[in-house]
Amino acid sequence: MRITFLGGGNMASALIGGLLNNGFRADEIAVIETGAESRARLEKTYGVHCHAEPDAAALYCDVLLLAVKPQHMREACVSLRNLLKEQLVISIAAGLRLADLSRWLGGYDKLVRTMPNTPALIGAGVTGLFALNSVSEAERLGAERVLQAVGSTLWVSNEAQIDAVTAISGSGPAYVFLFIEALQQAASELGFSVRQAHQLSVETILGAARLAVHSDEPASVLRERVTSKGGTTEAALKVMAEHGVKDGIVAGVLAANARGAELGELLGKD
Repeated sequence: MRITFLGGGNMASALIGGLLNNGFRADEIAVIETGAESRARLEKTYGVHCHAEPDAAALYCDVLLLAVKPQHMREACVSLRNLLKEQLVISIAAGLRLADLSRWLGGYDKLVRTMPNTPALIGAGVTGLFALNSVSEAERLGAERVLQAVGSTLWVSNEAQIDAVTAISGSGPAYVFLFIEALQQAASELGFSVRQAHQLSVETILGAARLAVHSDEPASVLRERVTSKGGTTEAALKVMAEHGVKDGIVAGVLAANARGAELGELLGKD
């Protein structure tokens, strides 16, 4: 499978590194990147071939992965209109709907929309995917193979759910980092050093997540097992409930989902 990336930023770099670690060869991967410094970095770091602009040589591939910023996507797609030759096109751009991408590509419909998240940078991401009906089963498997290079994958049944994936797992690391911040602040106020606060907070989050992964029980049951009646955990959770912590998180995720749909409308306007 030959893969070309349009854009060579952080997520593209994560995917390239993941692909190389999962059996792909550097000569199977190309990058179209306008920045000379970025091209030099990618070639030196990964040994892939880079192109300054899209042309027939750059697009000699089976899969084209669109990894440019959403606000630059329309211009990038227009530059590809007369160059696509049955490649599978995968977008990792937040908010952009396949109907708009297809229109900008002149009606091209071999399209998959995905939403990875930043833990992909260390091979621990999770990616939601949605494909148009014109994408074959073999092509869907190809898209999975590419995104599984940096973590797990999840197919959704309708495109609107990609906005929900964005709100939950795409933005989710920021929610977790906020909770880590709060734990670290509390630890500092209780007299721990910055290093100690970091260790206690991060390793607690990491351990709890691993416990949840290895348990068949819902998170609510795991929470209850830590919460003894009249104990310290119950005292903490009671105050958090009074401050609306859980409700605030749910409301925040729903707001992110709504904003994703709004961005799709805004970015897709002609």
